[in-house]
Amino acid sequence: MRQPIVIAPSILSADFARLGEDVRKALDAGADWVHFDVMDNHYVPNLSIGPQVCKALRDYGITAPIDVHLMVTPVDRIVPDFVAAGASRISFHPEASAHVDRTLQLIHGHGCKAGLVFNPATPLSWLDWTLEQLDLVLLMSVNPGFGGQKFLPGTLDKLRAVRARIDASGREVRLQVDGGINAETIAAAAAAGADTFVAGSAVFGQPDYRAVIANLRERAAASVSC
Repeated sequence: MRQPIVIAPSILSADFARLGEDVRKALDAGADWVHFDVMDNHYVPNLSIGPQVCKALRDYGITAPIDVHLMVTPVDRIVPDFVAAGASRISFHPEASAHVDRTLQLIHGHGCKAGLVFNPATPLSWLDWTLEQLDLVLLMSVNPGFGGQKFLPGTLDKLRAVRARIDASGREVRLQVDGGINAETIAAAAAAGADTFVAGSAVFGQPDYRAVIANLRERAAASVSC
């Protein structure tokens, strides 16, 4: 069953000099979640932010769900730190975990919802053994590591395949897409089955957050109802 649309701006594109203020502005403008991209300059060729920034947002007063996407290896060591910092959901790449099942148990055991992330070339066969444990499946529509990349059209077929798996399972699993999501690409991603959309530069840095987020939501909703 398709779940309500969620717009999750990625703080990778936010103003880090005024991060709390910028995140609050996006949430007040209609964003649903805060998406948190964690890069280690090892699993991906970039270095971003850690649990201290997550805690700083909570201390600032951000109460919205914080959706943590770990692009790090190893994964298990840092999961408890993000839980303590206030993460609501933690997703990771199967290639970055020595024992995927154990990492999922670790996340759930700390009271967080768990997600698995698929790069453009990562096979969906991981879902054969993990879907029953997942709260979220995240498909990368770019190769991870940098913001501002263009949406890879091949992701649409992959979204359809995952949507079919989720629907067949009968479980409430969110299908998230991340990479190149904007007003031009969100409708096709929604029509292919996505219900949760990560948008970075399409939201942060724009002159009117409310108008941008409303437009994204309307375009996604219209494509689902067609």
